[in-house]
Amino acid sequence: MGLISSLFTWPLAPMRGVIRLGELIQEQVERELHDPAVVRRELETIEEARNEGRMSEEETAQAMEEILARLTGPPGEEGR
Repeated sequence: MGLISSLFTWPLAPMRGVIRLGELIQEQVERELHDPAVVRRELETIEEARNEGRMSEEETAQAMEEILARLTGPPGEEGR
């Protein structure tokens, strides 16, 4: 039975590989979005830009709110 089922499902193997690759990429992106080191670097970059005058107070507040929303929001809602 295993031979027959593998013959019929063999053409779907590339599609399953692409789907799995997409899942792996999504997992990696979510890990990086919630990595404390990445978040800290982003906050430091924002603070540095504000101190150098490249960002206004309003832009700084908005950027920090976006980072905090990403951290505290439900998983899978980034960028929406």
